[in-house]
Amino acid sequence: MFICVCNAVTERQVQAAVAAGASSLSDLEAQLGVGGCCGCCRETAAEYLPGGRYAGCVTEAQSAGTFENDAANDDSLQPLEVVAVSRA
Repeated sequence: MFICVCNAVTERQVQAAVAAGASSLSDLEAQLGVGGCCGCCRETAAEYLPGGRYAGCVTEAQSAGTFENDAANDDSLQPLEVVAVSRA
């Protein structure tokens, strides 16, 4: 799920940042850009910080490949091959 649409930041990225020590919205904005544009995501992102509703979901960093579908902006993914198609 995307937390910040403006900067294409996923829930998994926010969880990883919190697991790595981010403890405020300022930390998330500095690391991921969350809340830096329109600000609509700030309330949701804050729920992943210590004391937030989803803080318990951030107990440990998740390893790559644990999800069925990876997010398009994950740095660990290989770039897609571009294939040119022409009509006859």
